[in-house]
Parts: sequence; C-alpha cells; structure tokens
Amino acid sequence: MSKEIELDLVELANGAIQEKLDGELEKIFNNIHDPNTKAKDKRTVTIKLEFKPDDNRQVVNLNSSFTTALAPVRDFDTTILTGKDFSTGKVAARELKSEVPGQTFIDPTDGQPKTDVGEPIDVIEKEEAAKEAQQQQIINLQQKRG
Repeated sequence: MSKEIELDLVELANGAIQEKLDGELEKIFNNIHDPNTKAKDKRTVTIKLEFKPDDNRQVVNLNSSFTTALAPVRDFDTTILTGKDFSTGKVAARELKSEVPGQTFIDPTDGQPKTDVGEPIDVIEKEEAAKEAQQQQIINLQQKRG
C-alpha cells in the first residue's frame, strides 16, 4: 500500500524538527530529575505545525513551533534572625538553624552542638574564654618600675 502523503517527522526540515523535539525532551527529563520540583507535576511539549499554502495551493510553507511547560521550582521557607549592633551601627542577619531563637541544637550533618544560627559552641566558648583571660590579666605595676 502506497502513501499519498509522505511526510516523516524525523526527516522534515532536514531533521531540524526532530532535533528541536529532542532538545525539549531533554529539558523535560532534566526537570523531572530536579529535586527542587514536585515529582508528580505534569510536564508537556506542544508541537505546533502551521501550514501556509501559496495562491496556487501547490507550494506549502511549513512552520513548526514548540511550547514546553516544565514543573515549577518549589517554594522554600526559612526563618531569619536580624538585629542591629548599636556599637557599630551595622545590621546583621542570619538564618535560624534551631527551632527557637537562643536555643542550641545538635547539627545533623556533623553531630556537633551549635548555636541557634549554626555556629559551633566549642569555638564560641574558646573565644569567650580567651576574652575573659585577657580581661582578667593581673598587671604587676611594681615589676614594671624596677
């Protein structure tokens, strides 16, 4: 049985339509595997083939266009702690890592205790101990006289 209309999508426009479709499919599958999108959201590729014949109806211009709809990236919420250092006048902001401001927590990535903004407690304790040691140094003025 012979075909009356011999138009193969793979061969149209020297394969350009199929090549464009392959590119759009790659976008879709990359979007499907993106962990920042919802897995079950639908993705679509729409191929529009537009036929424009000449006045004699013998020559037809074929235009192809593609519309791709991907799953949107998910929204993410977090809590930010902010304040102003009155001695310097600078504003600071940090993400709250614990559930409650001022509460310490055990970081699940390294198992270490941390402040509410994720600073290691042992580092802060060492810094505070060093500051206290500086403040508590006894100066022997008699020794300096001699």
